[in-house]
Amino acid sequence: MKIYTKTGDDGTTGLFGGERVSKSAVRIEAYGTVDELNAVLGLAVFHVQDKHLKDLLIELQHDLFILGADLATPLSASSDRVQRISPEAVVRIEKTIDELEDNLEPLKNFILPGGGRGASYLHLARNVCRRGERLIVKLASEETIGSTVVQYVNRLSDFLFVLARYSNHVEGIPDIIWKKKE
Repeated sequence: MKIYTKTGDDGTTGLFGGERVSKSAVRIEAYGTVDELNAVLGLAVFHVQDKHLKDLLIELQHDLFILGADLATPLSASSDRVQRISPEAVVRIEKTIDELEDNLEPLKNFILPGGGRGASYLHLARNVCRRGERLIVKLASEETIGSTVVQYVNRLSDFLFVLARYSNHVEGIPDIIWKKKE
């Protein structure tokens, strides 16, 4: 199978279900940003040192493939081949956040993105996730999407924040406290 199809040469792309839409459509921006987030997580996987953290990130990458397919498939185009992001994925993230936070000092200040290399990529991933969330919320205001999608990406950005802090923690690198200018 060839990697190029030439079907997008007119500036459109196909959704699951066959509908063709502009490559600048909000839906395409949304799942393209999810793909970008997945790539940033790939960088984070390479740079984090903790095996448990690597495993969590790879699991998230698999979830993001499901999320991308969910966003690329209008609800009207039902397919047994396309998974939708599930409420269980949200619960799994919440449970893992709670477990990881038990190992972290409670936050008493705002922190700056950074610390170790892995944590820095995770903070970048959090920002890409927030951009994706804004696009997904916009999409949800224009079209009907899966009921769990917005909830999942909202929880995911919180999770990425905790994962960044956890990465610094396991590497013995302190979070960078934001200091108010006097």
